[in-house]
Amino acid sequence: MLTEIRIESLGAICVATAEFDRGLTVLTGETGTGKTMVVTGLHLLGGARADATRVRSGADRAVVEGRFTTNDLDNATAARLDQMLDASGAERDEDDSVIALRSVGRDGPSRAYLGGRSVPAKSLSGFTAELLTLHGQNDQLRLMRPEEQRNALDRFAGAGPAGEQYRKLRDAWLSARRDLIDRRNRARELAQEADRLKFALNEIGTVDPQPGEDEELVADILRLSELDTLREAAVVARAALSGAFDDADASGHSAADSLGQAKAALESTDDATLRALAGQVGEALTVVVDAARELGGFLGELPVDASALESKLTRQAQLRTLTRKYAADIDGVLQWARESRARLSQLDVSEEAVAALERRADELELELSQAAIDLSKARHKAAKRLAKEVTAELSALAMADAEFTIDVTIDLATGREDPAALTLPTGEFARAGSDGVDHVEFGFAAHRGMTVLPLAKSASGGELSRVMLALEVVLAMSRREAAGTTMVFDEVDAGVGGRAAVQIGRRLARLARTHQVIVVTHLPQVAAYADVHLVVHSAAGKGASGVRRVTGDDRVAELARMLAGLGESDSGRAHARELLDAAQNDEI
Repeated sequence: MLTEIRIESLGAICVATAEFDRGLTVLTGETGTGKTMVVTGLHLLGGARADATRVRSGADRAVVEGRFTTNDLDNATAARLDQMLDASGAERDEDDSVIALRSVGRDGPSRAYLGGRSVPAKSLSGFTAELLTLHGQNDQLRLMRPEEQRNALDRFAGAGPAGEQYRKLRDAWLSARRDLIDRRNRARELAQEADRLKFALNEIGTVDPQPGEDEELVADILRLSELDTLREAAVVARAALSGAFDDADASGHSAADSLGQAKAALESTDDATLRALAGQVGEALTVVVDAARELGGFLGELPVDASALESKLTRQAQLRTLTRKYAADIDGVLQWARESRARLSQLDVSEEAVAALERRADELELELSQAAIDLSKARHKAAKRLAKEVTAELSALAMADAEFTIDVTIDLATGREDPAALTLPTGEFARAGSDGVDHVEFGFAAHRGMTVLPLAKSASGGELSRVMLALEVVLAMSRREAAGTTMVFDEVDAGVGGRAAVQIGRRLARLARTHQVIVVTHLPQVAAYADVHLVVHSAAGKGASGVRRVTGDDRVAELARMLAGLGESDSGRAHARELLDAAQNDEI
């Protein structure tokens, strides 16, 4: 649960700390003192987008820090949270609690911290999402949107895995349809491209270039164009080194002979210095002998005449034809050929290829159609139970005659020409949306016998608040992982009064048996049911707000203030005490 929240420089709050216990906690206070800033702070801990305008005037940044305990979570949820903490390097405090923090700069970016480590806001959201369920006033407006109604039904139905499977199949089906349509529409263009690629690959294949061959040819041609000069230079150098002349009658004194004589002369002495020099001369002799041998090999590889030059030049011209068309060098030409062969394999415009694409699209459509029907059946089945349970909750909220309905209908497509038209097993064409083929609509009638109309057209502000509360209570009770988490309601009782307010207080108190419930309220009937009563108050002369816990006479005084400002009168206090006693003695 959430055990503590500390807020600095957020809205009307300068510095405030609120401690929470199990059960039902209410936050009350005069309008403008900053009650909603507590919920805003929790939204920030939940990873909500930071709004710099919320930073208190005169402050550089706002800071929200929350302390959470995870002792009462089920094993699976606790394991997920531990994995998140380990992944981010976060650590628990000495009492095994986890501290989450969010700071919002006036001019700079926001920062998020978990267990003492800086983390992305998304990581903070992933952690707190397992622990907090936030319901603000804006959620009532969102509830009127068809997509939000569908999401609520899917939460109740546990349709997450079925929806994910549907979306994967839909993506694959749409991709297959696009490929098929593209292949049909561009058949002539693709055929021309395939012919051009085949011609180019055939031309490259005929020449059959080898990696780096163009560079090797340049070196060979240069050598052949200076064949006589190279041969003469190699012969003279070889003769100078080893005395090996091609002319049998030629003779001369070679470097090898001179070095051999020098080495022998030095070795013939007993002087250590000269004998050391003999070793160096020996090394030089080895180098000369090796160089002479390599020169011999070079001469052996030289062509007898320059007739090979013509064939090399012809080969170079063939390679230049390829590099002029396809790439800057032969290695680039070979890379272009590999890529073109891969592209050509995708340009099969034969009837067999088109037929294969058609079969693939049809198979995926059949699978998608079945997945859509399965998802639709789950929604239909869950819609009846959810409508019944919400209607029962509304009865407990002083709306005994109210009727809540959920209609799940197929969103039909105009025809097969619709890009998202999906053929159902019934033969109908449905629009395959990202979340299925169903249109979900919540209906409401305040009294039985009245025409049930869409929720957006039939519910007043107070009725919408109760529908929202009833729906969220049912959803929370239907989710096993919700047990033990914290539920936060921000003025969910807006527009409600009288007996209905008492019933809302009773229902929230009942919900607090299995959840930690935090409620921002203006209604004394709701506040009277709280286990913990926190008051957000303005600090005299400081222009800032703080949070204090009230009990005993102070709590009676706050309830009396909420009862139309009767806090200073004996009758107001008596009325407040009566209301408090009635709530505490109520057998919920």
